[in-house]
Amino acid sequence: MYQIEELLIPFLLNFFDQTVINAFLRNPQNTATIIGGLIAVSGALLGTFLLLRGMSLTSDAISHTVLLGIVVAFLVLTSWFQQEPDLSSPWLIIGAALAGVATVVLTEAIYRSGLVKQDAALGLAFPLLFAVAVILVSRYVQDVHLDEDAVMVGEIGVAWADTNSHCLENCVTVTITPDDPRAEITRRCINCRELAITPRDEGAEFTETCDNCGTYTPAQAWQAGLLEAEPLLIFWPKSITVMLLITILTLVFVTIFFKELKLSTFDPALAAALGFRPTLLNYALMIIVSLVAVGAFEAVGSILVIAFFIIPPAAAYLLTDNLTRMLIYSSVIGAAGAYFGYDMARGSFLGLFQLDTVLIGINRLFNLGLLQEWDSSISASMVLMIFFFFLVSWILSPKYGLVSTMLRRKSQQRSFDNQVVLAHIHNHEGTAAARQELAVNTLYHHFRWSPQKTRRILNQLQARNMVHIEADLVRLTARGKDRVKTFRENRLARETVIP
Repeated sequence: MYQIEELLIPFLLNFFDQTVINAFLRNPQNTATIIGGLIAVSGALLGTFLLLRGMSLTSDAISHTVLLGIVVAFLVLTSWFQQEPDLSSPWLIIGAALAGVATVVLTEAIYRSGLVKQDAALGLAFPLLFAVAVILVSRYVQDVHLDEDAVMVGEIGVAWADTNSHCLENCVTVTITPDDPRAEITRRCINCRELAITPRDEGAEFTETCDNCGTYTPAQAWQAGLLEAEPLLIFWPKSITVMLLITILTLVFVTIFFKELKLSTFDPALAAALGFRPTLLNYALMIIVSLVAVGAFEAVGSILVIAFFIIPPAAAYLLTDNLTRMLIYSSVIGAAGAYFGYDMARGSFLGLFQLDTVLIGINRLFNLGLLQEWDSSISASMVLMIFFFFLVSWILSPKYGLVSTMLRRKSQQRSFDNQVVLAHIHNHEGTAAARQELAVNTLYHHFRWSPQKTRRILNQLQARNMVHIEADLVRLTARGKDRVKTFRENRLARETVIP
């Protein structure tokens, strides 16, 4: 990861000064927004295919079970190879990807046994693997930033502080050895713990140790006061690099295999017949999902990352039936949620009003004792904003939205009512019972409607020139007769069974 940052930084220096880059990246909001946007885009692209395949909750399972791969890789590296990796270590990411694939393989193995359905198989597989991971974390991983809280929730607001330092000028690496004049030599008791004694006891044995010996990077050497000239440094958040690589990998994967993913999603049998190997493609998709999940661990945790996989694609699905547009819309919705979510965590809702004011109003209205200062998790606020955009899509979607559905049903009801009236007039016009059946004042009795509703429908039909009133009787116009004829022909065509 460090080498990749060394390629990115010289490129940015062609456009921005070192102080500008540092000021931008040391701003918690900028870093959180970038990381959240990258998580949202990569999650939305993959989540779109998971949604269309009916596998949305697979992302839930994988986002939990990748913890097992992380913990196992962590224990192997620390116990066998005496390394101290962080969550951006490539080996931890590889372990997480393998755990995601193991989840899918175990789920399919349980499902193919024929004893349970697929959703139940998923419900059996991932709690087992996740429980093992939690036990390993709580039992064997201590004194490191890999605990249950960090894994469950994460905190994107402190991602700006976990950085790699890159030196541009005055780059002096300092090495202090025990014989260096700057070495700080202290005495340490080597048998106190074993004998349960104190350093003041007679049997205490001591050895000299150097507290500050080691190799210092330019940034560490300057902070420790070991350099006279301040090095010119750029501090680059590690999470940006990790998520940038994963997002690029996701974009490349979706772009290269777009046709194969599309075909295997909508018609896996045809994809297999054409030699596209949908099972192998499915495993590749699960690997990328696992990589995104582990890349988002430090930022949003294993719980909230599920929302980045599911909610933006669900909102985009309400807006379009075109797959390409769905991928674009879901990415935009996820990124917008990440951008406005940070402001929401500070109490500003889309810049329209302050949430503190809402809390104060609720307390005054209902006489409650709620805290009146808004203070929430940044990653959780991002999820809330993404869900807000989903609600907007659900309400205003032109095809599947709540408003359009209500208008469409109202239009269908109005069309049905109009057709009922036209059919009644057609059936009784010119008959002996016409004066009784078609009288304006008593027409509502035959439909069991209110007089107001009947009058409203007659006014609509008159406005459309389908009926006219003559001698207090309702009659069809030529246009109304054509409408009835067309309806009867269409109805007959639908009911006719062609041998």
